[in-house]
Amino acid sequence: KKDDDTPPDSSSKKKGTEAEKDKEQHKSEKDPGRRVQRRSETESAADGKSARPQADPLSQLKRAVGVADYGDGQQSFIPDTYPNVMMLPITRRPLFPSLYKSIQVQDPQVIGALKELVERGEPYVATFMLKDDDKDVDTIKSTSEVHDIGVFSRIMSIYVSPNPEDKHLTVALYPWRRVRMKRILHSKDNVDKEGESRKPEPTETELNDPESAVATAEKVLYSIKDEYNFTALEVENVKDEPYDPKDRTISATMSEIVSVLREITQMNPMFREQIQHFASAQVSKAVFENPSKLADFAAALSGGSPEELQDILSDLNVETRLEKALVVLKKELMNAQLQNKISKDVEAKISKRQRDFYLMEQLKGIKRELGLESDGKDKLIEQFKEKASSLQMPSEVKKVFDEEVAKLAHLEPAASEFNVTRNYLDWLTQIPWGKNSVEDYDLQRAKIVLDEDHYGLDDVKQRILEFIAVGKLRGAVQGKILCFVGPPGVGKTSIGKSIARSLNREFYRFSVGGLTDVAEIKGHRRTYVGAMPGKVVQALKRVQTENPLLLIDEIDKLGRGHQGDPASALLELLDPEQNNAFLDHYMDVPVDLSRVLFVCTANVTDTIPGPLLDRMEIIRLSGYLSDEKLAIAQKYLAPQAKEAAGLQGASVQLSDEAVDALVRSYCRESGVRNLKKHIEKIFRKAALKIIEDGIAVPTPAPDQTVAADSDGRKPEVSSADTQALPQRMVVPDSYSLEVSADSLKDYVGPPVFDSDRLYEKTPAGVVMGLAWTSMGGSALYVESVVESTVTNGNSDSDEGGAHGRLHTTGQLGDVMKESSTLAYTYVRSLVNRTDPDNRFFSRHVIHLHVPEGATPKDGPSAGVTMATALLSLAQNQPILPDVAMTGELTLTGRVLKIGGLKEKTIAARRSGVKRILFPKANIADWEELPANVKEGIEGCPIEWYEQIPPLVGLN
Repeated sequence: KKDDDTPPDSSSKKKGTEAEKDKEQHKSEKDPGRRVQRRSETESAADGKSARPQADPLSQLKRAVGVADYGDGQQSFIPDTYPNVMMLPITRRPLFPSLYKSIQVQDPQVIGALKELVERGEPYVATFMLKDDDKDVDTIKSTSEVHDIGVFSRIMSIYVSPNPEDKHLTVALYPWRRVRMKRILHSKDNVDKEGESRKPEPTETELNDPESAVATAEKVLYSIKDEYNFTALEVENVKDEPYDPKDRTISATMSEIVSVLREITQMNPMFREQIQHFASAQVSKAVFENPSKLADFAAALSGGSPEELQDILSDLNVETRLEKALVVLKKELMNAQLQNKISKDVEAKISKRQRDFYLMEQLKGIKRELGLESDGKDKLIEQFKEKASSLQMPSEVKKVFDEEVAKLAHLEPAASEFNVTRNYLDWLTQIPWGKNSVEDYDLQRAKIVLDEDHYGLDDVKQRILEFIAVGKLRGAVQGKILCFVGPPGVGKTSIGKSIARSLNREFYRFSVGGLTDVAEIKGHRRTYVGAMPGKVVQALKRVQTENPLLLIDEIDKLGRGHQGDPASALLELLDPEQNNAFLDHYMDVPVDLSRVLFVCTANVTDTIPGPLLDRMEIIRLSGYLSDEKLAIAQKYLAPQAKEAAGLQGASVQLSDEAVDALVRSYCRESGVRNLKKHIEKIFRKAALKIIEDGIAVPTPAPDQTVAADSDGRKPEVSSADTQALPQRMVVPDSYSLEVSADSLKDYVGPPVFDSDRLYEKTPAGVVMGLAWTSMGGSALYVESVVESTVTNGNSDSDEGGAHGRLHTTGQLGDVMKESSTLAYTYVRSLVNRTDPDNRFFSRHVIHLHVPEGATPKDGPSAGVTMATALLSLAQNQPILPDVAMTGELTLTGRVLKIGGLKEKTIAARRSGVKRILFPKANIADWEELPANVKEGIEGCPIEWYEQIPPLVGLN
């Protein structure tokens, strides 16, 4: 063989005998007879006639991994043409010519076939790479499973593991040339079935013919295939495209490959042995004369992807193959450089840490030897570090913490900044970074909790259950800010507590009513004396979880002063898109509030700024009906008041009639706070009556026996100590007291409201309207009377009745005054159209009044009520007594939509109204009202005012 065809593992210096063997084998390439004769020798050696001594297992292992010297076997003959050959599929990395490779075979059939090929003197296989990297098989069924270009290889040695459990076979291959796959060969029996005749056995004369040698190899292959199941292929040799060895591009590319190989050798010791071995086998001249071999070696050495390596193997253009090999080799160089950099960085960090540790230990030893007492600063720093180690601080917060700890270590305890830094670190380590309470999304438990704490409010409970259900599906309740809006005493704050209890979250409440300082929300700057974080950070410190429920009370009563606008500061806090990095002025690090559930409460939404209102989901809580108040009083308020008065267990009861009388005559507001006060007053009066009448008896005194001391004497107990011991009074079981409606006056005084209605029977000119206030809905009467009569005799001839006019009182706002003027104008127009002979408005001055003059009133919803009162006065006809109405009136008689229909309906129900007239645009609001609210009330939607007179008993 020539030097460029010598495998990398052969020695470049041969002895005389080895040179003669090389010459002998070189002659056999041209003489088929010699080749056949050598094969016969190999077969006879397999039969044990003239076999060489078998190598020991260690030598076989070395050969299997490609590091042993194969001697004569390395120089053995490889035929130029071998069309039919056994095929071994390989995965992830293809083989390259002239570069040894060891592969493993798992299939017992393929293992037996390989051993048989070696024993019968045909140790040749073709290797092709599988297209599917995850597929690891030893046979294929279709040519589409592998790439079409592979290598023809000689089996140099096989090695069987001595471990019985290890069933695989290691095969050392020497790839020789590129081949292309043509088709898969089947067994000889299949060929016969297709009509082809079996070739006769070759004679001794035919053995000297190359074609006969190929036929013999084919015969051996088919005979083995009859016994074993493996893949055989028909292949053809492929050669490189012609190229000019003196091409400057090829020469420059080869020089760059050699340069890159040298750099990789210096950086990565793993490749040094392979590159040095290649350099010893391939002298520089031979390398530059064989660019194809150099490209193959560079590709085999690199860690390129299977696609890149197969592309290099399949490329028959030497120039482009060199370029592709240089690309993958450059990637390997970059990887080696990166590994080298990482290694140096790690070594530098380890060295610095060891140096710091040694220096700190020496410093401690010096202080200990000098007798310098620690002032507690080191212990304080250790405490801060211990706290921080138990927290999951974000990287940005951890960086600030390390900087502040380093600064504290260099400060003297007497310095003013020492306490500032100490307090800051104290706050920084008390925030529950990464700590969360386990949330409970059990809907059944949530229903039980909500029903235990609140009666009614079905729409609110339903919304909360929806909220919990969404959280259960998503796995977290976050990104929502709820705002409960309703009159006082309806349970806005307490329902927030119920939500926290149902979700198993910590609860924290703070009020922002009258708040004028932004620092209460955002915190103070640390430069100020007595600086503190804002309310939110204080809440996180108190609850020690990152996912509490924060209740912001009275958000509609925010103030505004020279310290800033707190409402604007709340915009960042209550924005789900921004509060994941809330920046407190004192902490000066981002705090994640995205898992905090914010619940706000308000009485009205008019005073809440629009941008802030837009960030919250409004849930309205209306007032309670009489039957709901009765149930709340008996189920919640009375037992609580009874226990607070010390009457728990006593037979002191509050009858249902008494509670109903309280609701009707004392507590007509929407909430139950005033009702709670009256019930507590009743039980306090009952307690006073029991004590004054001497009914309560003292409980048995506890055993005050004092143990004697060692001398047998008992310590003296002073009378003052005896008197200081509390003595509880109890009510005997024989005593019973029931507060009825008749005796209610003795406990809470005379009734505040004599009747549910201001008028049992409304006179002409008086109409009941409905109003909405921050305290809920209420009945609003509109009264109109004739103030005076115009006596001008020419009034009939005046156009439009210019002498008639309207006078209003009742502390009406601007909008309500305009509504009265508009109603007056519209009714005059309506009367002129329907009854031209009626000159009532032209001859009379009318006074319109809205009772409770001390209460300011405003809004457009009393338009239809004022118009109906004026029309009733003009016709001198009263309307039906059980009718109430609400709606805004336009100049053309159109009735427009109003708000607060639920609260107004509840107020009408308390006043005994049977029919409510409301705008047609509010039909959707009417249909959403609960059935118990609408029970016994007829709702009449109105679009034009002309529809109202027939419904109220007017013409």
